[in-house]
Amino acid sequence: MDTLSYRTVTPNAQSVEHEWVVVDATDQVLGRLCAKVAKILRGKYKPCYSPNMECGDNVIIINADKVRLTGKKMTDRVYLSYTGYPGGQRATTPEVLMKKAQNKHLKPGYNPLFIKVMKGMLPKNRLGRRIIENMHVYNGSEHPHAAQNPKVIDINKLK
Repeated sequence: MDTLSYRTVTPNAQSVEHEWVVVDATDQVLGRLCAKVAKILRGKYKPCYSPNMECGDNVIIINADKVRLTGKKMTDRVYLSYTGYPGGQRATTPEVLMKKAQNKHLKPGYNPLFIKVMKGMLPKNRLGRRIIENMHVYNGSEHPHAAQNPKVIDINKLK
C-alpha cells in the first residue's frame, strides 16, 4: 500500500452495525440520562460516527417510572405544544406526562415524557425522526426485546 494515499473511510448503511442496549433508569436524573441516551442513539460513542448517517444503537430504557427530576421540576416545568388552531396552545407538566405513560392504551415502548425530552436533544430533521424510533421505553423491568440479545450497560460509566 502506498503510504501517501490514505483514504478517509465514511460509513454507509451496509457497514454500520446496530446493537441493542438496555439502560436502567432507576434513580437517574431525567435530563442527564437522556443526554447520554441521545449520544448512544446518534452513535457518537462509536469510532465510525458520521453526522449525516444513522449509525447509533437501539436503546431499551427500563424502569422509566423510577426516573427523577431535581428540584420542583416535576410540577413547575411547563412543556408547550400547539394544535395548529387559534387558541390551541396546550401546556403540560412532567407529572401529567408521567401519568399518561401509565395508560394501558398507549403503544408499548412509548413514553410521552421521554419522547418530549429526547426530541429536543436530537436533530430537527428526518434523521432525528428516524433515530427516535430506535428508543423503546418501558415502565417496568420487563421488555419484549429479549430475542435481540441486548447487552446491559451502566449509563453512569459513560461520559
